[in-house]
Amino acid sequence: MGSLIKFIFLAYTNFKYCNSHYNHSMNRLENRIAVITGGAAGIGKASVEKFLAEGAKVAIWDVNEAAGNELARLHPNQTFFVRVDTSNPESVESATKSTLEKFGTIDILINNAGITRDATIKKMTYEEWDQVISINLTGVFNCIKAVSPVMIERGSGRIINTSSVVGLYGNFGQTNYAATKSGVIGMSKTLAKELGKYGITVNAVAPGFIATDMVKTIPQKIIDMMEGKTPLGRLGQPEDIANAYAFLASDEASFISGSVLSVDGAVTL
Repeated sequence: MGSLIKFIFLAYTNFKYCNSHYNHSMNRLENRIAVITGGAAGIGKASVEKFLAEGAKVAIWDVNEAAGNELARLHPNQTFFVRVDTSNPESVESATKSTLEKFGTIDILINNAGITRDATIKKMTYEEWDQVISINLTGVFNCIKAVSPVMIERGSGRIINTSSVVGLYGNFGQTNYAATKSGVIGMSKTLAKELGKYGITVNAVAPGFIATDMVKTIPQKIIDMMEGKTPLGRLGQPEDIANAYAFLASDEASFISGSVLSVDGAVTL
């Protein structure tokens, strides 16, 4: 009888521990304030939903007012939408001010916004070059420039920048995009050195082929080719990238800085 009681007690204790650990792991970002650029759709939207599930409050920064406001309306107490053109320093500074007025501080910055204007160097226009540089590289600089002083004053923060496997290995017809994504890696490593003394980590995430709405418009034979090149045999989901962002934003990644986390199904091996 004594052995049975001991067994029941141990099983109950283990259940309580596992349940407590599970609940804790699902609230890794509780009471944190995050800014997610490009948060109205695709990977950004999945990231907003992931961060909310982890207990954070999220400022959605995007140029898409309709989608951004719709997402914010679903979570009125935890989200806040601001229309932001990240390529414009004044727009970013205004959004930072509005976010601070709403939430009081900013703990996490996810520089997720980005665009593509693909063409070979022979056909790429100066406008296509400038557009991608302005959003994908200068936009990241503008956001960090505006938000990092808040983190420096607090003595802590998480900055996560979206690169790409294209930034690591290049890709035909994406000179502008690859240049920005390589630049984001260099920026992340440099700022990890500069901001580390203030308790701020800076990392980059390099997605592979991800099944966003934009990718789903590509002809099926191209999608099949992408899947065939990926050892895991599938495209990544926006949630795969959101999970990486959440990990790097959490206390579990407190000693990770200056790193590039490839989330690509081993496509680059």
